[in-house]
Amino acid sequence: MEQINKTVEYLVKEGFVEPVIGIVLGTGLGNLVTAIDIKVEIGYEDIPNFPVSTVESHKGKLIYGEFEGKMVVAMQGRFHYYEGYSMSEVTFPIRVMKLLGVKNLLISNAAGAINMDFRKGNLMLLDDHINLLPENPLRGKNIEELGPRFPDMSQPYDRDLNSIIIKSAIEENVVLHEGVYVSVPGPNMETRAEYRYLRTIGADAVGMSTVPEVIVANHMGLPCAAVSVLTDECDPDNLKAVSLNEILEIAAEAEKKMIRIFKSVCRAL
Repeated sequence: MEQINKTVEYLVKEGFVEPVIGIVLGTGLGNLVTAIDIKVEIGYEDIPNFPVSTVESHKGKLIYGEFEGKMVVAMQGRFHYYEGYSMSEVTFPIRVMKLLGVKNLLISNAAGAINMDFRKGNLMLLDDHINLLPENPLRGKNIEELGPRFPDMSQPYDRDLNSIIIKSAIEENVVLHEGVYVSVPGPNMETRAEYRYLRTIGADAVGMSTVPEVIVANHMGLPCAAVSVLTDECDPDNLKAVSLNEILEIAAEAEKKMIRIFKSVCRAL
């Protein structure tokens, strides 16, 4: 709590005053910040207690500004377990957002399509998730000021937020699937057998993030929603090697649709 409070105090002094919406931008999805009227921009390395993003496609900046008439705080780049961080470090910014005053959290990620009815370049709204990460961000002594020891996860993605996102996608004429996201440790892609396994246990898309942030948001009672940009098709019977450059190219194109939806959602909140 001491570390979180110190970070919050620093950001408030720097001008992060009463943001109402938090946004997490995943791999290849940082261009949404160009639509924000930026008031303050700080590199992660300059924020007390913040980890530093080591992924080349993540800018590593915390943005505060006006987005569709709402004051927002946006992470241009997130942290991952595979970078070597603990889950408490990965989710630290979500704790900070909540204490800054954020009322709703919007999360994005790049993911692989396991459901063969989905295509790369499509978007998927997370309706539920499967956690295959080896560590939980709530492990250890519980901080009662933040939330209960055993938080409920029967509806990890807020129904009202999801309804707004679905309505926004219809209004923007964007194809939006709904499905189950499975989070794996990474950083390697999966084998053919692993894709078959993930499909068998009920996953529609696979990625290496999001679930820890969602667990922490639910622990604190922070309504959240998440959208995956599907950057590759994970068909184990026709599996081809995929490069980071390909993933980033597809993410950049699909991101335009995600930005339109997020704009519409922020106007509606």
